[in-house]
Amino acid sequence: MIRSLLIANRGEIAVRIMATARRLGIRSIAVFSDADRDAMHVAMADDAVRIGPAAARESYLDQQAVIDAARRSGAEAVHPGYGFLAENADFAAACEASGLRFVGPPPEAIRIMGAKDAARQRMQAAGVPVVPGADGDELNADPLAAAADVGYPLLIKASAGGGGKGMRVVRDPADFESALAAVKREASTAFGDSRVLLERWLERARHVEVQVFADSAGSTVHLFDRDCSVQRRQQKVVEEAPAPDLPSALKERMAAAAVAAAEAVGYVGAGTVEFLVVGDEFFFLEMNTRLQVEHPVTELITGEDLVAWQLMVASGLPLPKTQEEIRCSGHAVEVRLYAEDPASGYLPATGRLDRLMFPDDLPGLRVDTGVRQGDVVSPHYDPMIAKFVAWGADRDAALDVLARGLAAVRVHGVRTNLDLLRSLVTDPALRSGAVHTAWLESEASELANPPLAALTLSDLARAALAVVLLRRRTRSGDLMLELGPMRLNASVMERVTLEVDDETVRLHVEHDAEGYRVVAESGASVSGSATLNGDCLESTVDGELQRDDLILDARSGAPALTLMNAHGARTFRLADALAAALDRDEAVAGSLLAPMPGQVVSLMVAEGESVAEGDVLLVLEAMKMEHSIRAPQAGVVSAVNFAVGDRVEEGAVLAAIDPQ
Repeated sequence: MIRSLLIANRGEIAVRIMATARRLGIRSIAVFSDADRDAMHVAMADDAVRIGPAAARESYLDQQAVIDAARRSGAEAVHPGYGFLAENADFAAACEASGLRFVGPPPEAIRIMGAKDAARQRMQAAGVPVVPGADGDELNADPLAAAADVGYPLLIKASAGGGGKGMRVVRDPADFESALAAVKREASTAFGDSRVLLERWLERARHVEVQVFADSAGSTVHLFDRDCSVQRRQQKVVEEAPAPDLPSALKERMAAAAVAAAEAVGYVGAGTVEFLVVGDEFFFLEMNTRLQVEHPVTELITGEDLVAWQLMVASGLPLPKTQEEIRCSGHAVEVRLYAEDPASGYLPATGRLDRLMFPDDLPGLRVDTGVRQGDVVSPHYDPMIAKFVAWGADRDAALDVLARGLAAVRVHGVRTNLDLLRSLVTDPALRSGAVHTAWLESEASELANPPLAALTLSDLARAALAVVLLRRRTRSGDLMLELGPMRLNASVMERVTLEVDDETVRLHVEHDAEGYRVVAESGASVSGSATLNGDCLESTVDGELQRDDLILDARSGAPALTLMNAHGARTFRLADALAAALDRDEAVAGSLLAPMPGQVVSLMVAEGESVAEGDVLLVLEAMKMEHSIRAPQAGVVSAVNFAVGDRVEEGAVLAAIDPQ
């Protein structure tokens, strides 16, 4: 067996690989950029080596820096995880040339399957059905004609892509050329390869994949299937195994095709063959020549450690089980918690994780993460915070475990998709299995932007009680972050003024040793008792017990108090501290603010130009994806504050428009 392993990755997957390495007695070596010096994966490793600055292309994507780190640390092998260099054939070859074992397939298999156009051709030759499309000379000779032959809607996809990046759906021929240019730019930035291919966009297909494994002796097996149909922008949101409600005969045909696909390229190690399923037909989509983000659902239904399998195969050992010995038990579902804003087109978010709490004692729930409370979600890397994976005896049981687990999650400091995930796992359509790859964006878009729950007197009362209790820990009338056990006592009446949901609310709180009564301006009131234990408010409002986790943020000019519970979070501000924020809003009226940190990659306008509402003014690249900044109104561009190549911070004024 391998005795020392360098993990050429970061975050959750690096931590995941290290856990297996530690169990097997393998020395683990982390690599880190300047941005990750204090990261969780660095702290967990036996050794760690710096490989460069924060930018991925100067650190985690620097092949020579990674190989040099492996040599200096005495590593015998390199595990690439997923992302970064995981599907880079040149890197796999360079590892082998340096005397390092690459924990993955042979370079040639990566090269064939990594180039989506070459993979299509190889699969057709192997008799595996593929999605109708165009690539290579046919596409390059006349892109518009090739697109017309494929038919609309169609998908433009980076030949070397993956992870939902470098993809655009085009429905109107008028949008084809601009989308083609955008995908080529994204592909070049994210994968160093601007080649693309076209595929027919199958509107209501299911995305089903098969986990395969092969050893160097020529044995190839599958570990059943997974359904990844719930997606946004071609990136998976919910993954489950086995795929529900598919005929066993169809599953057997797909599994056989997946094994044939692996054997057609001389595959070794872990891989995933992805298909689109329409009715009783399936079509080869691509093969991921690495460990998948969603591999835990397969681990939970089979009881196998896929990373251990990878390390055994990379050590030259045979597969630990034959096809007949691999068993499937129960059902598993996984969701990914991201720092992103679903209501704003899933824009990535950055910031400090002021609060991060996961359930740690829920039977059937597994949490994989690479961050801790207090860590910073950086603009340089993928914004995934954690994966929640639930197992149950059947699908409903697994979803129930997942729902309970998500209800117990507390995260604050960055925008996340937590509310979306909570809604998804209880949604009737998802529960029934009536989903497809376009379902979330076309039929369930309201889940990404749910209406804010109506503000109740109970909400206001709990916020007012938190303020009153916090005041008991004040000095000179200023809010402090120190919280401790405290009960309301001594008969007192206090006034609390809150700003919430663009409304100023004034409340009176009457309290004594027996409890409290909160009275609104309308005269309505609620009563009960409350205790502040650490950073948790436990209150009874008209007989209903509620537990709220509190976050007090006094860093800005407007101190904010956030109450978080299983139903979501709501933030209240002290009204007399809002002046600074209101002044800032006036200062940027008519301006376009950067929604996230990034780099300007394209600029379409100049000062003095007239624009219409919705016109694209510039394009930002952030986290390997492009985001178009559009004019919110018609007018004349009065300022352009950045040039192509400039880096911008979140909230920076990119440009300004004088309305017509």
